[in-house]
Amino acid sequence: MASISTSATVRYGRLARLLLRYGRSDLTSAADLDQFAGDGDAPSGDPATAESFTADLEAMGPTYIKLGQLLSTRYDLLPSAYTTALAQLQDSVEPFSFAEVQQVVEEEFGVGIRHLFADFDETPLASASLGQVHRATLPSGREVAVKIQRPDARAAVQEDMKTLTTLAEIADKRTAAGRQYGFSRLLGEFSRSLAGELDYRREARNLLRFNDLTKDYDLLVVPSPVLDHTTTRVLTMSFIEGKKVTDVGPLRLIEVDTRPIVEQLFRCYLRMILHDGVLHADPHPGNLLLTVDNRLALVDLGMVATVPPRIQSKVVKLLLAIGDGDGEEAALVLADMGYPLADYDAGAFRTDVAHLVSDAVGAGPDLQAGAVLVELARLSGRHGLRPPAEMSMIGKALLNLDEATNHLDPTFSPAVAIRENAAELLAGGLKVSPGGVMAAALEAKEFTAQLPRRANRILDDLAEGDFTIRVQAIDEPRLHMVLQRVANRVTLGIVIAATVLGAALMMRVPTTSLILGYPAIAILLFLVAVLAGAALGSWIVLTDRKVARSSRPRDD
Repeated sequence: MASISTSATVRYGRLARLLLRYGRSDLTSAADLDQFAGDGDAPSGDPATAESFTADLEAMGPTYIKLGQLLSTRYDLLPSAYTTALAQLQDSVEPFSFAEVQQVVEEEFGVGIRHLFADFDETPLASASLGQVHRATLPSGREVAVKIQRPDARAAVQEDMKTLTTLAEIADKRTAAGRQYGFSRLLGEFSRSLAGELDYRREARNLLRFNDLTKDYDLLVVPSPVLDHTTTRVLTMSFIEGKKVTDVGPLRLIEVDTRPIVEQLFRCYLRMILHDGVLHADPHPGNLLLTVDNRLALVDLGMVATVPPRIQSKVVKLLLAIGDGDGEEAALVLADMGYPLADYDAGAFRTDVAHLVSDAVGAGPDLQAGAVLVELARLSGRHGLRPPAEMSMIGKALLNLDEATNHLDPTFSPAVAIRENAAELLAGGLKVSPGGVMAAALEAKEFTAQLPRRANRILDDLAEGDFTIRVQAIDEPRLHMVLQRVANRVTLGIVIAATVLGAALMMRVPTTSLILGYPAIAILLFLVAVLAGAALGSWIVLTDRKVARSSRPRDD
């Protein structure tokens, strides 16, 4: 630990205390961090402990706030009390000074802030762990919102990620949980997501993409980025005045016909996730604004994930199975999606999924698809089946969507909406991209060109009696070699044992030929047995090492 700087030592110590208080202590022991640890109890899973964990995580800074938000979607890894508490994690901190805002803007653009904006409000509209938002006016008179990254955010995240990476690598090597779950891989996914949030140009691209995805929905609006006023640490976008849906009072809701808004929002999100493969990873109600012109604005698009086509089609099948109350089909789809661990129990998993789906269908119109997906992810983890991360994120997104739609229109039924959009969901699962069509056409062309020649070869071999079918179920030559090697070792072992036994019997035979007072023949037989045994042992060690090196996978 002597090579670690003082600030790094503090970070390791804070993280070690957190792990010892709420997690498994063998990780910190393996990392030689016990000297930083205090006394604490093991996690109980109760809400009070989960709330305390969330508060401690929030106090550790932006990296851990974002990590907590990610962990809130891992229902297969954490107890429900923890995922619930982490889902409420507030990414809200004290704002930084306007002087620092000016410094960041001038560093990014190389000119003073007054040359970029006709007016710039010094009081921030909102302040988060990575940046804060100010209202401003462009020289053209257009009102905009300007998001400025905290001056120390990038450096703090980099140092925290070094600490987490070191501990994750130690955990993967020295703990059973690390070998089972692969913390380094999970941390790599988190690192890529966080790096994307630190690059505001990527968020600007997300805004453009969501503008395109919502163009057919007149009641949904997404801010448009101002690209010539956007850099890695500064994002300028059109200002949208509105109020968070959860802050909208009953009187305001009476004045607005919210049913068309809710229907468009739900349909749009289903299409984006299950047709376009785009997932707004953080669609909590705070990121949905009811505008003054009675539309719904989607804001804060820093966390956007991609849903692979395979996951899209599986989730469609899963949602339809849940809607039909087919627990057996739901279990099969989940098993095909997930990654079974060593303790996976397929029978018990199918039984529990069937009960869960049956109970969900019993809710009727009150069925919430997001809540069911969350419970299925949690059930998968309990039975040793690791669901893909995208499924948990989809469940979290739909769960947040259910909360927003329920506030805007309590009579809206997500289950009914899914059934009504089933045809569109199925069409999305059957869609073929232009590239896929071209690839299929090339495959068909090659097949057509090669078919006559290959058919002639098969018929010629049949006519001449040379047609053979080779099935490589196992590697027979290697199996024969292994069996021969085992037989040779066993035979040599028996010969050596017989030699030792014969030498022992010869000890009792009277003779005048003595070595050190013992019969010479017996001594010679003992020497032969010892040398043969040593040679056999050396041969076994050398050949086994050679086989191990040749069978070890090579890094490409």
